[in-house]
Amino acid sequence: MIYLIKYFPVAISILKTQGLNALTKRVAKKLFTPSQKTYLPKIHYSVASHYHPLRFDVSAAPEVSIIIPVYNKSLYTFTCLKSIHENSGKNAFEIIVVDDASNDDTSQVLGTIEGITVIRNAENKGFIYSSNTGVKAAKGRYIVLLNNDTIVTQGWLDALKQTFKQFPDAGLVGAKLIYPDGRLQEAGGIVWQDASAWNYGRYDNPDKPEYSYCRVVDYCSGACLMIPRQDLLDLGSFDEYYTPAYYEDTDIAFQVRKTGKKVYYQPGAIVVHFEGVTSGTDISKGTKQYQVINHKKFYNRWKETLKLHRKNGDCPQLEKEREVTKRVLVLDSRVLKPDNDSGSLRMFNLLHVFQRLGYKVSFIAAEEPEYDQIYTLQMQKIGIECLYQPFLESVSTHLKFHGHLYDVVLLSRVHVAEKFIDAARKYCTNAMILFDTVDLHFLREQRQAEINQDKLLLTAARISKQQEISTAHKADKTLLVSPVEIELFKQVAPDVPVALLSNIHQNQETVFGFHERSDILFIGGFEHMPNVDAMEFFIKEIFPTLHALKPDIKLLIVGSHLPTKIAAYASAHIIIKGFVPDIKPVFDRIRLSIAPLRYGAGVKGKINTSMTYGVPVVATNVAAEGMKLEHDRDILIADEPEAFARQIIRAYDDEQLWTNLSNSGKANIEEHFSFSVAEHQLNDILTNHPDPGDTVDQTIHT
Repeated sequence: MIYLIKYFPVAISILKTQGLNALTKRVAKKLFTPSQKTYLPKIHYSVASHYHPLRFDVSAAPEVSIIIPVYNKSLYTFTCLKSIHENSGKNAFEIIVVDDASNDDTSQVLGTIEGITVIRNAENKGFIYSSNTGVKAAKGRYIVLLNNDTIVTQGWLDALKQTFKQFPDAGLVGAKLIYPDGRLQEAGGIVWQDASAWNYGRYDNPDKPEYSYCRVVDYCSGACLMIPRQDLLDLGSFDEYYTPAYYEDTDIAFQVRKTGKKVYYQPGAIVVHFEGVTSGTDISKGTKQYQVINHKKFYNRWKETLKLHRKNGDCPQLEKEREVTKRVLVLDSRVLKPDNDSGSLRMFNLLHVFQRLGYKVSFIAAEEPEYDQIYTLQMQKIGIECLYQPFLESVSTHLKFHGHLYDVVLLSRVHVAEKFIDAARKYCTNAMILFDTVDLHFLREQRQAEINQDKLLLTAARISKQQEISTAHKADKTLLVSPVEIELFKQVAPDVPVALLSNIHQNQETVFGFHERSDILFIGGFEHMPNVDAMEFFIKEIFPTLHALKPDIKLLIVGSHLPTKIAAYASAHIIIKGFVPDIKPVFDRIRLSIAPLRYGAGVKGKINTSMTYGVPVVATNVAAEGMKLEHDRDILIADEPEAFARQIIRAYDDEQLWTNLSNSGKANIEEHFSFSVAEHQLNDILTNHPDPGDTVDQTIHT
C-alpha cells in the first residue's frame, strides 16, 4: 500500500490541475477491492498548487526499451510512468507506449509527457498486437514488457538487467508481483500437466524466504518481463495464435526454454500490479474469456512437454523449481558481507562455486539469523535461498524437519560447527557433512598468545584446538585453506579426512601503470584482531623508518569496523579511509599494498585481493604463509621493521620490479585461487565420498 500512498495523490493532483480528469473519491474507490478500502483514508486527494509534468531523458542508444500497451485507464498509465521516472536509476532506456485506440483521455495525458514515444493503433486490436507493435519500434538491447496497471519500485530495472549478467543462460526474466494491499501476487509461475497455471505464492506474505530468491521457473507473468530484443525477434515476438490476449506470456516462456535458455524469477525487481484493470476478472465474457480459450490452445501446442510436469497441485514446492536435483545447506555465523571481510568474501564465492556445480544453495546465518536489507538481498538476487527470522524458528528445528532434503551440509567456523554438527549428523541423514575451518583458530590464538606472552590466551588456544579436532572427527571431511594447515592438522589429528579449499578470487583489469600510482595501502576488517595489531605494529615501528627514508609516501587505511585507537593515528601522511564500499578506485591508483601481520592463520584475503588488481604486496612471513608465494618473484617478504620499510621502498621505486611482481601476483591467483581451481577442488571433495544414504524424500520446505 505504501506505493499507492506515494503515487496516487500525485497522479490525481496533476490530472486535476490539467483539467483532464475530474476524479473524485467515489471514482477512485473503484480502483480497490473491498479488502483494500481500509487503506483509503491514508490517501490525500488535494490539488497540487504546483506540479512538474513528466520529462524523460531521450537516449540515442537506449539499452532497454520499455513497452507499455494501454487501453483507457489514463490514471494508471500516468502513475506507471511516474514510477518508472523515479525508480529506474541511471539506466539508458526508452519508453514506447502503444495506445490501443483508447476512448478516454489517454491521448491527452500522454501528450503532456515529454521524452516518450507514443504509437496509436487505428482500431482496438488487443494486447498481443500492441505489444508486437512496440517491439518493432524498439531500439534497445533488452525489451521490457510492462502493464500500465503497475507501479515499479526502486532498483527494479537494475535487478532485471543484472540477472542476465549473473546467469548467462537466462533467456527471460520476470519480477516479483505484489498486490496493492501488500500481499504477494506472484513469485514465478508453475504450469501443470493439464496446462493450467499457478501464480506461486498468491496471497501469501511476499517477504517469506521461499519467495525471495532468484530461481528458474516455468514462466513469469507478462505484467513485467525482460527479454533480449534479438531473442524475441528470433522467436517471432508474441504469437498471434493467442490473440487478443492470455497465455502469450506462458507460451513465450516455453519458446525460450525450447531454445535451451531459462526463465528466471527475480525477486529483487518488485512491481505492484493491480491485476485485471483492463480486462476485468470475469472469465465468461470480454477479453478475459480468452484465458479459458487459450488454455486449450496452449495445451495442444505443448502437451508433449507437459507430460514431464506434475498433475495439478501436486508438490508445488518441487514444481516451483523442477530442475533442482542437488541441495546444499550452509551454516555460517553471520550474514555474508563480502565487501567487509575476507571470510565473507571467500564464503560468498564458495556459494557461487556450489551453484556452478548444479546445487541449490540455502544459507543460514546461525548466530544472527536476521534479514539484512543490503547483504541478504544481495545473496537472494543471485539465487541463494536465505533462511531468517521470523520465518525460521531455529536452526535446530530446521535441521529436524528439513535436514533429510540436503545432499551436503557445510558448517563454517568451529563455534558454529561444534554447536550444530550433532544435529546435522542426526537429521541430515542423506548429506555429506563438511566442517569448514576458515582458518585454524587454535593456530591463530596460539601465535597471538606467544607474541603477547599471555598465558590465558594460550589456554584458550588449547581449548580451541580440542574443539576443532573434536568437531573434525564428527564431520565427513574437514576443509582447510592452505597446505601448511593441512600438514599441521595431519600431525594433530592424523585420522581425520581433510581437503584443501582455499580463498576464491577473480583477477581484475589493471588499468593504470606504475607512474600513475602513488602511496601504500593496508586493507582489512578490524573486527579481526590480527589486523588491529598489524596496524599498530606498522605505524609505531615501521612507518617512522619509512617516512624518514621516503617522506612523500602516504599510508591509506581501508577497512570496516575501524577502532578508535587506529583512527587516532590520522595525520597528513596517514589517511584513514575506514569502510569503502567500492575498493576498485583505491586499487586503481595505489602503488603498493602491505600486510605487516605479526600473527594469524589461514590465507590472507588482503594479499589475494591486492594481487587480483595487479598491486604488488610487501608482507611478513606469517601473512604470506601457505599461499605458494616466492620472495622477489610474487611478493616481497620481511619481518623486521627496518627490513620491511626497505622492501617497500624497493618496489615503490623500481618500475621493473613493480611490474614483475604485479604480473606474478596475478599468475599466482590464476594458478591457486581462481574460481576454476576452487570448482575443481570442491568437485573432488564432493565426489570422492560414498553415497550417504538412500534416495532423498522429495518433500521440500520452500
